[in-house]
Amino acid sequence: MPSASSAVPGSGRPVPPSLWRDGDFRRLWVGQTASQLGEHASTVILPLFAVLTLDSGADQLGVLRAVGQAPVLLLSLFAGAWVDRWRTRTVMVLTDAGRTLALGATAVAGLLGWLGLPALFVVAFAVGALSVFFDVAYQASLVRLVNREQLVRGNSALEGSRSAAQTGGPALGGALVSVLSAPTAAASSALLFALSFLSIRRIRRIESIPAHPDRPSRLGRRIHDGLRFVLIDPALRAVCLASAAFQFSFAAVMTVYLLFLPRELHLSGTAVGLALAATGPGALLGSVLAARLPSRFGHGALLVSAAVVGDGAFLCVPALDGPPAETVPVLLAAGFVFGTGSQLVSVTVMAVRQAVTPAGLQGRAAATITFVGMGLAPFGSLLGGFLAQERGLRTSLLMTAAGMMLSPVLMASSPLARLGRTLPASKN
Repeated sequence: MPSASSAVPGSGRPVPPSLWRDGDFRRLWVGQTASQLGEHASTVILPLFAVLTLDSGADQLGVLRAVGQAPVLLLSLFAGAWVDRWRTRTVMVLTDAGRTLALGATAVAGLLGWLGLPALFVVAFAVGALSVFFDVAYQASLVRLVNREQLVRGNSALEGSRSAAQTGGPALGGALVSVLSAPTAAASSALLFALSFLSIRRIRRIESIPAHPDRPSRLGRRIHDGLRFVLIDPALRAVCLASAAFQFSFAAVMTVYLLFLPRELHLSGTAVGLALAATGPGALLGSVLAARLPSRFGHGALLVSAAVVGDGAFLCVPALDGPPAETVPVLLAAGFVFGTGSQLVSVTVMAVRQAVTPAGLQGRAAATITFVGMGLAPFGSLLGGFLAQERGLRTSLLMTAAGMMLSPVLMASSPLARLGRTLPASKN
């Protein structure tokens, strides 16, 4: 159970204790950070191996990225219904073990010279499938470990790690593939998942799993309940639509971007990793700001403004030309702004979702939003590969970056834009 709150002397207002004094939260944070770093490193290790070593074309890269993202579409709803009936610690430990084995086997196969494009497809799908379960589980675990008053700060810490890993992972993966080898890079990701396994396994607190009827409902019914709850709630429905628009366009952007940097701007693998890592510092800043700005400016105003500025940062990238000394600083600045804005949106949206969702639906609500939002990502990757092949890299990057601006438009025209300084109440 979450720990009790203290009180400010003379005020009578409860103040939750610092999360960093909670050993179990620290173990969750370390494990989640390592897992996210390994996950996002692997999503770039495999594509960069295909582009730089196997000389894969735009269409093949689009298919590879789509294969890795397909489990979100295929498994998210099932994962949500399953996680709600299990201890999240168990789910996270098992998925970490599976990804450690998958990428460890990939490293061995690479050293033996067996690592070709078909093997990359298999590994990308396996890691993606296990990551779906882990991501749903860690989001649901926070609600079972901390007080409601600590959700925003807890999410700020966890999502800060996730966003930093989302860019630090690609930087690490790109550097290892370029400087060392693809097998070494895969082994590094395997070690990160092993670290996550060891940390999360040490969580001592026994989770209180939400009560369920004596007669278990069918899987389809549990999935339906999660879908229905999200889709009838105006704020969560808007989150789904805005997330779907963003993830579809962002997947297309990244497919083109991974080709644009080495082939149009002629950046090395290390420089590509550095450019991809540019959002890391921005994400850390966004995490800090996300714990403070909503109570000052309101959750709705923050969501819309952060999305406009962050998503709009990529619109300047297609115009870049010249030597790396000129283009890399601009890429770093654009990435920093994008990282700050996207992190502010991510943390705020997650806090809203957790606040309005009953405990027994946390896993399914998270999975439903992931399914609707990320489910279109494989199609975005395919579209990005197709556009890059048919329209050229600069034109394709401009088109896909412009598509990301649909997300703040949808948020601005929804109930999300009217959210105030306090989080809405849970609908039990």
